[in-house]
Amino acid sequence: MEPEAELVVERISAEPGETVEFGEVAMVEREGRVRVGTPYVRGAKVTCRVMSHGRGRKVEVFFYKAKENWKRSKGHRQPYTRLRVSEIVVGPTRGKKEERDGA
Repeated sequence: MEPEAELVVERISAEPGETVEFGEVAMVEREGRVRVGTPYVRGAKVTCRVMSHGRGRKVEVFFYKAKENWKRSKGHRQPYTRLRVSEIVVGPTRGKKEERDGA
């Protein structure tokens, strides 16, 4: 994902227009270098703006018991939140001394 990308997540409690920050980032790629967290990348965070809330497609579930004349129908619509990524911040890297000093 990159800035200005839109994504859909399970509904979060924030109003449209608000800014939400996620500090638990599992993997980051910058300039061809990939950093994988254990379990999260230290110092990385993603800032998103809430675009809208909605509900997904209806899923219909049908229950029945054979030979008993018993049946039930149930439906479910999963609530979601649409987000737009504003910024991705990556903390300092911990690497070899030569990489840190630039020598």
